[in-house]
Amino acid sequence: MSSPRVRVLVVEDSLTIRRYIVDALSGDPRLEVVGEAGDGKTAIEQCQGLRPDVITMDMMLPIMTGVAATEHIMAFCPTPILIVSSSTNRGELFRTYDALCAGAVDVLDKPSGGETDHDWERRLVDAVRMVARIRVIMHPRGRLSHFDHELSAVTSIIHASGAAERKVVAIGASTGGPAALRSILSLLPKDFPLPILLVIHISEPFGIALAEWLDGQTALPVRYALDGERLPEPGEGCVLMAPPERHLELVEGRLHLSNAPERHSCRPSVDVLFESLARELAAQTIACLLTGMGKDGAQGLLAIHQHGGLTLAQDEASSVVFGMPAAAIKLQAASHVLPINEFGPFLRRATSKTKSEEDRRG
Repeated sequence: MSSPRVRVLVVEDSLTIRRYIVDALSGDPRLEVVGEAGDGKTAIEQCQGLRPDVITMDMMLPIMTGVAATEHIMAFCPTPILIVSSSTNRGELFRTYDALCAGAVDVLDKPSGGETDHDWERRLVDAVRMVARIRVIMHPRGRLSHFDHELSAVTSIIHASGAAERKVVAIGASTGGPAALRSILSLLPKDFPLPILLVIHISEPFGIALAEWLDGQTALPVRYALDGERLPEPGEGCVLMAPPERHLELVEGRLHLSNAPERHSCRPSVDVLFESLARELAAQTIACLLTGMGKDGAQGLLAIHQHGGLTLAQDEASSVVFGMPAAAIKLQAASHVLPINEFGPFLRRATSKTKSEEDRRG
């Protein structure tokens, strides 16, 4: 007996592009387009009435934007959403990141004319089928915006660990990463004492403005790392990201970017960063592995853990995809497994010793 077809709702205001998407999806026998919408309000109505398995969502829509429609759907009718949007407009890129934070699962750029129709149609079908398999939670933005900051249990765990003085925080994330990162970074103060090195899997067209968008979500400065620059000293809190399609690693105290082969089909790779920190700073590292598909980062987290570093993995309940953290937990690489809302307070408390020592030296 064959599996039931994946039921798709297509949301796109351009009739030409909408027809192209519908035709591409209808050409795959595993998919069924059950509805179309040209604005955000109709998208919500269609979602509630048709209950599709997955939605393709444009960002620039009349009546109600794609971001607003995504927020409403994820609050009242949780459905896996694939954003199909332009990657060339800065404003639309920012809306894309906002939609990912509101609960959309993944993003695909609209056809640019630089590839054959068949190639883009294949990527669309693959993305829709992948997104349809992901479990989504109700209203993640609401879940991630109200935190309990009094984490006495976390405090006792940190103090019991007898950690060495820390010099760097490293974070790796993939699917669901923008929302998780905003959750953490928005809770860190402007005087957070350690540099943060960040690797997130996001396709090159959509990664262009991610550092700029994250910079607006936190009191810390956020930018892409520069090849050859020194790792900032404790007391110089900032977030340095791996650029799209470039590995980031620490070598003899300097940050290096490379076009080396992919790891786990990923570039940048979390494992590349984590393994370099295990070699360079060992016990002076705090490493966090967040939501994401696959297993990138698990072996690197284990290497840091085995060298005495403090290692955190996101728990299943708060992960959009419990792939990367689960792989690390299976290896017993995580010192602590936490819901995403506890990462920010944990990092503040774990670095309070570093900050107080900096204050004394100052």
